[in-house]
Amino acid sequence: MTTPSKLELIMQRCETLMLDMDGTLLDLAFDNFMWRQLVPERYAARHGLDVDAARDYLFGRYGRVQGDLKWYCLDHWSDELDMDLLGLHRDENARIGFLPGAEDFLAVMRDRDTRVILVTNSHPDTLAVKDEVTRVTQYFDAVYTSHDFGHPKEQQSFWRALCEADGFESSSAVMVDDTYAVLDSARTYGLYGTIAITEPDTTAAARDGRDDFVQVSGVRDIPT
Repeated sequence: MTTPSKLELIMQRCETLMLDMDGTLLDLAFDNFMWRQLVPERYAARHGLDVDAARDYLFGRYGRVQGDLKWYCLDHWSDELDMDLLGLHRDENARIGFLPGAEDFLAVMRDRDTRVILVTNSHPDTLAVKDEVTRVTQYFDAVYTSHDFGHPKEQQSFWRALCEADGFESSSAVMVDDTYAVLDSARTYGLYGTIAITEPDTTAAARDGRDDFVQVSGVRDIPT
Protein backbone atom coordinates (compact mmCIF):
# COMPACT_ATOMS: atom_id res chain seq x y z
CA MET A 1 0.00 0.00 0.00
CA THR A 2 1.33 3.45 -0.95
CA THR A 3 2.05 5.77 1.94
CA PRO A 4 0.15 9.08 1.59
CA SER A 5 2.29 12.14 0.96
CA LYS A 6 2.35 15.05 3.40
CA LEU A 7 0.18 17.00 0.97
CA GLU A 8 -2.38 14.20 0.83
CA LEU A 9 -2.45 13.94 4.62
CA ILE A 10 -3.04 17.67 4.95
CA MET A 11 -5.97 17.56 2.55
CA GLN A 12 -7.48 14.47 4.18
CA ARG A 13 -7.79 16.40 7.45
CA CYS A 14 -8.91 19.67 5.85
CA GLU A 15 -12.42 20.87 6.70
CA THR A 16 -11.90 24.54 5.82
CA LEU A 17 -9.80 25.30 2.75
CA MET A 18 -8.64 28.91 2.56
CA LEU A 19 -7.46 30.11 -0.81
CA ASP A 20 -5.60 33.26 -1.71
CA MET A 21 -6.62 34.88 -5.00
CA ASP A 22 -3.76 36.62 -6.84
CA GLY A 23 -0.92 34.22 -7.57
CA THR A 24 -2.88 31.25 -6.24
CA LEU A 25 -6.04 31.22 -8.36
CA LEU A 26 -5.57 34.16 -10.70
CA ASP A 27 -2.45 34.77 -12.75
CA LEU A 28 -0.15 37.21 -10.98
CA ALA A 29 1.06 38.29 -14.41
CA PHE A 30 -1.75 40.85 -14.46
CA ASP A 31 -0.73 42.50 -11.18
CA ASN A 32 2.94 42.43 -12.09
CA PHE A 33 2.17 44.10 -15.41
CA MET A 34 0.03 46.75 -13.74
CA TRP A 35 2.39 47.73 -10.94
CA ARG A 36 5.78 47.03 -12.48
CA GLN A 37 5.15 48.22 -16.03
CA LEU A 38 1.98 50.19 -16.68
CA VAL A 39 1.86 52.35 -13.54
CA PRO A 40 5.54 53.38 -13.90
CA GLU A 41 4.97 54.17 -17.58
CA ARG A 42 1.97 56.36 -16.84
CA TYR A 43 3.70 58.02 -13.91
CA ALA A 44 6.78 58.74 -16.03
CA ALA A 45 4.68 60.24 -18.81
CA ARG A 46 2.78 62.48 -16.39
CA HIS A 47 5.91 63.76 -14.63
CA GLY A 48 8.31 63.90 -17.58
CA LEU A 49 10.54 61.17 -16.22
CA ASP A 50 12.51 58.35 -17.73
CA VAL A 51 10.54 55.12 -17.23
CA ASP A 52 13.40 53.40 -15.42
CA ALA A 53 13.76 56.36 -13.07
CA ALA A 54 10.02 56.36 -12.43
CA ARG A 55 10.08 52.62 -11.77
CA ASP A 56 12.96 52.95 -9.29
CA TYR A 57 11.14 55.76 -7.51
CA LEU A 58 7.84 53.89 -7.33
CA PHE A 59 9.45 50.62 -6.25
CA GLY A 60 11.03 52.51 -3.37
CA ARG A 61 7.62 53.84 -2.36
CA TYR A 62 6.03 50.42 -2.71
CA GLY A 63 8.71 48.86 -0.55
CA ARG A 64 8.24 51.28 2.33
CA VAL A 65 4.75 49.93 3.00
CA GLN A 66 5.21 46.31 1.89
CA GLY A 67 3.38 43.98 4.24
CA ASP A 68 1.14 46.82 5.43
CA LEU A 69 -2.49 47.18 4.37
CA LYS A 70 -1.55 50.32 2.42
CA TRP A 71 0.54 48.18 0.07
CA TYR A 72 -2.65 46.48 -1.12
CA CYS A 73 -4.91 49.53 -1.01
CA LEU A 74 -6.05 50.91 -4.35
CA ASP A 75 -7.42 54.04 -2.66
CA HIS A 76 -4.08 54.71 -0.99
CA TRP A 77 -2.10 54.50 -4.22
CA SER A 78 -4.68 56.39 -6.26
CA ASP A 79 -4.36 59.28 -3.81
CA GLU A 80 -0.59 59.03 -3.39
CA LEU A 81 0.13 58.91 -7.13
CA ASP A 82 -2.84 61.04 -8.24
CA MET A 83 -3.84 58.39 -10.79
CA ASP A 84 -7.10 56.65 -11.69
CA LEU A 85 -5.82 53.19 -10.83
CA LEU A 86 -9.26 51.60 -10.85
CA GLY A 87 -9.75 52.92 -14.37
CA LEU A 88 -6.39 51.46 -15.41
CA HIS A 89 -7.41 48.08 -14.02
CA ARG A 90 -10.65 48.18 -15.98
CA ASP A 91 -8.85 49.25 -19.15
CA GLU A 92 -6.52 46.27 -18.93
CA ASN A 93 -9.03 43.68 -17.68
CA ALA A 94 -8.50 41.47 -20.73
CA ARG A 95 -5.22 40.45 -19.09
CA ILE A 96 -7.02 39.00 -16.04
CA GLY A 97 -7.34 35.23 -15.97
CA PHE A 98 -7.09 32.02 -13.99
CA LEU A 99 -3.83 30.19 -13.46
CA PRO A 100 -3.65 26.83 -15.28
CA GLY A 101 -6.08 24.33 -13.78
CA ALA A 102 -7.31 26.70 -11.09
CA GLU A 103 -10.91 27.01 -12.26
CA ASP A 104 -11.22 23.24 -12.70
CA PHE A 105 -9.87 22.78 -9.18
CA LEU A 106 -12.46 25.20 -7.80
CA ALA A 107 -15.27 23.47 -9.67
CA VAL A 108 -14.29 20.13 -8.15
CA MET A 109 -13.92 21.53 -4.64
CA ARG A 110 -17.34 23.16 -4.85
CA ASP A 111 -18.84 19.66 -4.98
CA ARG A 112 -16.86 18.38 -1.99
CA ASP A 113 -17.86 18.51 1.67
CA THR A 114 -14.90 20.76 2.43
CA ARG A 115 -15.81 24.39 3.16
CA VAL A 116 -13.92 26.66 0.76
CA ILE A 117 -13.34 30.36 1.49
CA LEU A 118 -11.50 33.10 -0.38
CA VAL A 119 -9.00 34.94 1.82
CA THR A 120 -7.33 37.80 -0.03
CA ASN A 121 -5.42 41.01 0.57
CA SER A 122 -6.98 42.43 -2.58
CA HIS A 123 -8.75 45.76 -2.33
CA PRO A 124 -12.53 45.33 -2.74
CA ASP A 125 -12.55 47.40 -5.95
CA THR A 126 -9.76 45.30 -7.44
CA LEU A 127 -11.57 42.15 -6.39
CA ALA A 128 -14.73 43.41 -8.08
CA VAL A 129 -12.92 44.06 -11.37
CA LYS A 130 -11.38 40.60 -11.33
CA ASP A 131 -14.67 38.97 -10.38
CA GLU A 132 -16.42 40.70 -13.29
CA VAL A 133 -14.01 38.92 -15.63
CA THR A 134 -13.58 35.53 -13.96
CA ARG A 135 -16.63 35.11 -11.68
CA VAL A 136 -14.18 33.60 -9.23
CA THR A 137 -16.30 34.34 -6.15
CA GLN A 138 -19.06 31.98 -7.29
CA TYR A 139 -16.96 29.03 -6.15
CA PHE A 140 -16.74 30.04 -2.48
CA ASP A 141 -18.79 29.55 0.64
CA ALA A 142 -17.49 32.91 1.91
CA VAL A 143 -15.26 35.72 0.66
CA TYR A 144 -13.02 37.79 2.94
CA THR A 145 -10.61 40.61 2.10
CA SER A 146 -8.14 42.00 4.59
CA HIS A 147 -9.71 45.41 4.01
CA ASP A 148 -12.82 44.08 5.77
CA PHE A 149 -10.78 43.82 8.96
CA GLY A 150 -8.24 46.63 8.60
CA HIS A 151 -5.27 44.25 8.81
CA PRO A 152 -3.28 42.39 6.10
CA LYS A 153 -2.90 38.63 6.17
CA GLU A 154 0.72 39.04 7.21
CA GLN A 155 -0.43 40.16 10.68
CA GLN A 156 -1.84 38.07 13.52
CA SER A 157 -4.61 40.62 14.01
CA PHE A 158 -6.01 39.59 10.64
CA TRP A 159 -6.30 35.93 11.63
CA ARG A 160 -7.95 36.78 14.93
CA ALA A 161 -10.50 38.95 13.14
CA LEU A 162 -11.08 36.32 10.45
CA CYS A 163 -11.65 33.59 13.02
CA GLU A 164 -14.11 35.76 14.89
CA ALA A 165 -15.99 36.52 11.68
CA ASP A 166 -15.90 33.04 10.16
CA GLY A 167 -15.66 30.68 13.11
CA PHE A 168 -13.27 28.23 11.43
CA GLU A 169 -11.42 25.61 13.46
CA SER A 170 -7.67 26.12 13.17
CA SER A 171 -7.01 22.43 13.78
CA SER A 172 -8.66 21.49 10.48
CA ALA A 173 -8.00 24.64 8.40
CA VAL A 174 -5.57 24.84 5.49
CA MET A 175 -4.25 28.00 3.82
CA VAL A 176 -2.92 28.07 0.24
CA ASP A 177 -0.95 31.18 -0.75
CA ASP A 178 1.97 32.32 -2.87
CA THR A 179 3.36 34.68 -0.20
CA TYR A 180 5.55 33.15 2.49
CA ALA A 181 4.98 36.00 4.93
CA VAL A 182 1.26 35.18 4.82
CA LEU A 183 1.89 31.47 5.27
CA ASP A 184 4.22 32.18 8.19
CA SER A 185 1.48 34.24 9.83
CA ALA A 186 -1.18 31.59 9.20
CA ARG A 187 1.03 28.90 10.70
CA THR A 188 1.88 31.08 13.70
CA TYR A 189 -1.83 31.57 14.32
CA GLY A 190 -2.22 27.81 14.44
CA LEU A 191 -3.64 26.70 11.10
CA TYR A 192 -3.13 22.98 10.66
CA GLY A 193 -1.88 23.15 7.07
CA THR A 194 -0.07 25.67 4.89
CA ILE A 195 0.65 25.12 1.19
CA ALA A 196 2.89 27.35 -0.91
CA ILE A 197 2.38 28.11 -4.61
CA THR A 198 5.68 28.29 -6.50
CA GLU A 199 4.39 29.34 -9.96
CA PRO A 200 2.10 32.33 -9.36
CA ASP A 201 2.95 34.14 -12.61
CA THR A 202 2.75 32.33 -15.96
CA THR A 203 5.19 34.81 -17.50
CA ALA A 204 7.92 34.22 -14.90
CA ALA A 205 10.08 31.32 -13.79
CA ALA A 206 9.08 29.21 -10.81
CA ARG A 207 10.09 30.64 -7.45
CA ASP A 208 12.58 29.03 -5.14
CA GLY A 209 10.61 27.28 -2.42
CA ARG A 210 11.15 26.82 1.29
CA ASP A 211 11.66 23.40 2.76
CA ASP A 212 9.53 24.17 5.80
CA PHE A 213 6.37 24.40 3.67
CA VAL A 214 4.56 21.90 1.49
CA GLN A 215 4.90 23.28 -2.02
CA VAL A 216 2.98 22.87 -5.27
CA SER A 217 3.40 24.60 -8.62
CA GLY A 218 -0.30 25.43 -8.62
CA VAL A 219 -3.62 24.42 -7.06
CA ARG A 220 -4.09 21.92 -9.89
CA ASP A 221 -1.52 19.78 -8.05
CA ILE A 222 -3.54 19.67 -4.81
CA PRO A 223 -5.40 16.36 -4.40
CA THR A 224 -9.18 16.71 -4.38
